[in-house]
Amino acid sequence: MEAWLSPVLDAEEMRATDGWAIRERGVPSLDLMETAGRAVAEAAAKAAAGRRVAVVCGKGNNGGDGLVVARLLARMGYEAEALLLWPAEELSPDAGANLERIPSARQVSAAELVEALEGASVVVDAIFGTGFSGEPRDPAGAAIDAINASGATVVAVDIASGVNASSGEVEGLAVVADVTVSFHAAKLGHWIAPGKLHTGELRVTPIGIPDGAPVRPGAGLIEPAVLSLPSPRGAESTKFSSGQVVIVGASRGLTGAVCLSASAAIRAGAGYATVAVPAELEQVFEVKLTEVMSVGCASREGSLRRAASEQVMEVVEGAAAVVLGPGIGRDDGTKDLVRQLAKRIEAPLLIDADGLNAHAGRLASLREREHPTVITPHEGELGRLLELDSERIKARRLGCAREAAEQSGAIVVLKGDDTIVTDGERLAVNRGGAPGLATAGTGDVLSGIAGAMLARGVEPFAAACAAVIAHARSGRVAAERVGAAESVIAGDVVESIPAGLAP
Repeated sequence: MEAWLSPVLDAEEMRATDGWAIRERGVPSLDLMETAGRAVAEAAAKAAAGRRVAVVCGKGNNGGDGLVVARLLARMGYEAEALLLWPAEELSPDAGANLERIPSARQVSAAELVEALEGASVVVDAIFGTGFSGEPRDPAGAAIDAINASGATVVAVDIASGVNASSGEVEGLAVVADVTVSFHAAKLGHWIAPGKLHTGELRVTPIGIPDGAPVRPGAGLIEPAVLSLPSPRGAESTKFSSGQVVIVGASRGLTGAVCLSASAAIRAGAGYATVAVPAELEQVFEVKLTEVMSVGCASREGSLRRAASEQVMEVVEGAAAVVLGPGIGRDDGTKDLVRQLAKRIEAPLLIDADGLNAHAGRLASLREREHPTVITPHEGELGRLLELDSERIKARRLGCAREAAEQSGAIVVLKGDDTIVTDGERLAVNRGGAPGLATAGTGDVLSGIAGAMLARGVEPFAAACAAVIAHARSGRVAAERVGAAESVIAGDVVESIPAGLAP
């Protein structure tokens, strides 16, 4: 895995790591459970506003962790009660061993559980662990409903019950946790929506698994270290060595997209930028973009025509990277032009906005390209590309991003608070936390930053990841500068790029 990614595990990887520690390194499974339960008990005690804590236990090892939690909280002086959703004889061996150590546990029905949760300061969710997938069935479903309706602070054991640890998918009900205490390493489901929205504050704690597990993580969280990959400018640097970015786009009423993308590209370190835009609108760019060159191409009624193809190809000749689509519009002729250019451009190509809409249902055509391709859709655009409802994309973000990468052969950047970057094999996720980016034009800024990273010679997957984290950091800086996330506009993010790129 790249050094600038922090490993995140899926369910199978975590299962293999646990198994290796127990079988190959001789770590007793009950010791792992005891350490895990202690970490959760400490978190629950810290969160408790009162003395009463209810621990809702499933029948697997997650339930065993919960039994440890209840026992340790009782020792701390809390009124801790372990509530079993299944009969004692159905518990896993390790959970059963811990049941023998806590005499106060009792099995409850759905109605009894609602009553048992009343007045609890904290509810510990120990129903399902990282191995869960699918839709919770009763009694778990009813218990999840009761936990969410309890009004108590909810602490989840390892992952909120109902969340798929490998994908973040939620099929049906899932606990909405205030705090999640995860063991050994974070899981994908903690960071990818909708699971991310059920996690609350994530705390990862070691539980005694030795280093050196022969498990190769397939995904990671993007770290700022990726921003050190582009070569810094030195005494011998020129605008040519820093790379030219060409932005192809714009239509009447949508000139701002190209301006934001071009401005972001030069702020992110591109040597120079050129915009290829409708000739009828070129004067707009001459006025608005002091540091950027503009070339007017064949247009009609403010949109690029098919006849602009050769002109654009002349402009992109020698470009280190091309951004295709910002503000380009959805005229049929323009869509044809976009598809022609995508096939012909012999440079790293980033496709965004209406450049993506031109490829709706035609993702496979991008496989014909011989040069790197990056696509940066939001959920609606990815839905059009895959011919799926956007709600389907929202529910299966990781799976859909991987499907798009498989169909297109491109690096997919699925935008969101949990922006996902994948080429079908490698997978990176951004931590998010930049709500100021939820405003028009910030996607164009991301495209410009990514174009600059490509132009500066960064390997395309790394370039996309660098752009994503720089963009998020710039969004946070912009919010601090203007005083509120709600007041951020895309231009603020452009101005904040230097801080976003800083080590």
